Amino acid sequence: MNAAVLHTLGKPPRFEQFPEPIPGDGEVIVHVRAAALKPVDKQMASGSHYASPRELPVVCGIDGVGSLDDGARVFFGGPRRPYGAMAERTVLRRAQCFPVPDGLSDDIAAALPNPGVSAWLTLKSRAKLASGETVLILGATGVTGKLAVQIAKLLGAGRVVAAGRNEQVLSTLHNLGADATIQIDKRGQDLTEAFTREAGDTGFQVVIDYLWGRPTEALLAALTRNDFAVAASETRLVQVGESAGATISLPAAALRSTPLTIVGTAGMPSLDILTDALQQVMAHGASGKLRIDTERVPLADIENAWQREQRSRLVIIP
Repeated sequence: MNAAVLHTLGKPPRFEQFPEPIPGDGEVIVHVRAAALKPVDKQMASGSHYASPRELPVVCGIDGVGSLDDGARVFFGGPRRPYGAMAERTVLRRAQCFPVPDGLSDDIAAALPNPGVSAWLTLKSRAKLASGETVLILGATGVTGKLAVQIAKLLGAGRVVAAGRNEQVLSTLHNLGADATIQIDKRGQDLTEAFTREAGDTGFQVVIDYLWGRPTEALLAALTRNDFAVAASETRLVQVGESAGATISLPAAALRSTPLTIVGTAGMPSLDILTDALQQVMAHGASGKLRIDTERVPLADIENAWQREQRSRLVIIP
C-alpha cells in the first residue's frame, strides 16, 4: 500500500510502498480517507517529542478518518506502530474508533478533533471556565487558538479577547466570537498597556496561553498591582504552548500582588471525559458552530506538504 514512510528522524517522510497491516485480536483495519498534518506529527517525526518512534521505518500520522470493513465511518487515533494514519490503510484496536456525524465532511472530521478536543479540555477541565467569565486567548491566530475563541463562547464565556501576531487573521476573529483583539507585535510597554486596557476593572478570569515568552511577560506586568487594593477576581492561566519562547521571567510581585494561578496541561483525562469532549466537538462541527480552515493535499505530495508553512490545516488524502 502507499504510505508516508519515515526513515530518519528529522527528515520528511517519503511517499512509498509499505507492507499491508494485519489485524490482531481486538484490532480492525481502517481504510483511511483523510489524515490531518499537525504540529505533533512533525514533532514526533523530528525526534523532539517524548513519544517519538524508537524504531524505524514507521508510517507517520497519529489520527484520521476512515471506514471499517463493515462500512462504518470513524475517527480513529493511535494506530499500532509501525503503522500510522498517513497511508491507505492502518490498524488499531476497535475501541480507538469513534463514529463520525453524517453532517461532517472527511476533511473537517480529520482536522477538527485534535485541536478542538485540546481547546475544549483546556478551557473546561483545566481552566474550569464558568459562565460569564472573561477569557484571554494568547495565540488566537493559530489553528487551535481560533478554535479556542469559538469554544470559549460555546462554553458560556461572557467576553473573549483574542491576542495574536497575524493582523489579517486577527481582523477575522470577531466573526468567530472574539469581542476584542490585541496585536501582540507591540513594544513591551505598549503591549502591557493593551492588556491592561482590555482587562478593564474586572480583569481576565481565564487565560489560555499558546505563546509564553515575551507576550506572557507583558501580560504578567499588566496583572501585577502596585497597591493593596482588593482584587476583583482570580486569574487562572493555563500554559499550553511556547511558540513565542520557552522561558519567561516571573517576578515574585506577579504572584503576591494579585490572585494568579498558573497551571499546565500535563496528564491525560479519563476516557469518559475524552470521549465526551470528542463527541461535543464533532457535534458542534457538524452543526457549523465550530469552523476550521482546511486544505486537501494528496498523499503523494507528503514530502512537499511536510515542509510547507501552514495557514490552514493540511489534510492528507490517500
